[in-house]
Amino acid sequence: MASHGFHSMISQSLQSDMPRWNFDRHTLRRVFDVACVLFGLAFLIPIFAIIASAIKLDDGGPIFYFQSRVGKKLRMFRLLKFRSMFTDCAGSLLTASGDTRVTPVGRFLRRYKLDELPQLVNVLKGEMQLVGVRPQVERFVEMFRDEYEELLQTPPGITDLTSLAFRNEERLFQESCYEEQYIAKILPFKLEMSRKYLRTRTFLSDLEILFRTVLGLQSLRYVWRSLGSDSTAQSLPEFVSKNSA
Repeated sequence: MASHGFHSMISQSLQSDMPRWNFDRHTLRRVFDVACVLFGLAFLIPIFAIIASAIKLDDGGPIFYFQSRVGKKLRMFRLLKFRSMFTDCAGSLLTASGDTRVTPVGRFLRRYKLDELPQLVNVLKGEMQLVGVRPQVERFVEMFRDEYEELLQTPPGITDLTSLAFRNEERLFQESCYEEQYIAKILPFKLEMSRKYLRTRTFLSDLEILFRTVLGLQSLRYVWRSLGSDSTAQSLPEFVSKNSA
């Protein structure tokens, strides 16, 4: 009886410590993200000024673009980007290679992912984190609600494993039916990858993703290794090479 009571006490103690550990872990990630963003912005301000001037000189339109995205706990927030399309453009939510809506400056920004830099402000506001599933529009989230409910227990991120694997995602789209292809093949594939990574995620793996994103390193071999023997890993190289040919 005494032994049973001792084990019960230990079990309760461990359970009571778990929320505190989760809090500490998320707090440390938050502190790291804010420190990185503040350090980065100190060096990026001149680049921001150059990009802003180029956008303004290109067509005279707004510098920034805001779009509603689904964030933590499926709450909506406004994603901030440098504008890369002509103003008042209609059409698909997705951008394919050679999309005529993209401005000349926007084409350069998209090529080097510079249009994403203002999302550092979203990180400072706590709406995003540096590494996490990419924020999605509400329409696509509703189609895959169960998957996003699991992935968005924490804020969405600027980069993640799928960002490395699908760095040139627009090349996967064929001439027509962009959204149909995205919904049927690409998005389910990315969500499977994100869920696998979430369950094995570590601080060091996040750091490696950040370094590879910043340096633009070739990533398929890394992604394949990161996912191990998972079925997603086995089909990833074939999927990307077949659809980008």
